[in-house]
Amino acid sequence: MAISENHLYKKVYAKGAKAVCKHIVVYVLTDYHASRLARENPLKKRVNRVGLTVSTRLGGAVVRSRVRRIIRAAYQKLDKENDLKKGKLIVITARDAAVKAKSTDIYADLLYAAKKLSLLSDGLPHEKTGSARTQ
Repeated sequence: MAISENHLYKKVYAKGAKAVCKHIVVYVLTDYHASRLARENPLKKRVNRVGLTVSTRLGGAVVRSRVRRIIRAAYQKLDKENDLKKGKLIVITARDAAVKAKSTDIYADLLYAAKKLSLLSDGLPHEKTGSARTQ
């Protein structure tokens, strides 16, 4: 679910905890409407509301869309592979270095920010154990 109201962005910027990385800045605040949203959700689950900010000073529409797409994919991968805490407002802001970043760089920054901001439920990512590849 996405954050679409400006007042929520302002609240997260003003009161939320933040983690500054090379390519992105992540702001997190507890969502006090999470239980109401969970009741309205067909699956009755709590969700994180995520907002992305990519400034026009980073480049044209094509560049900004690429950065947005990479950040969105990295967050989805992080949420899928790790047990993230739910019921949070999360705002991810792209920095200048994000223009030349690859998806693995953004994912690494998001993982670092999640650890720093205690977004991981058990504090450790659920990495696959064993050898990476067998031939």
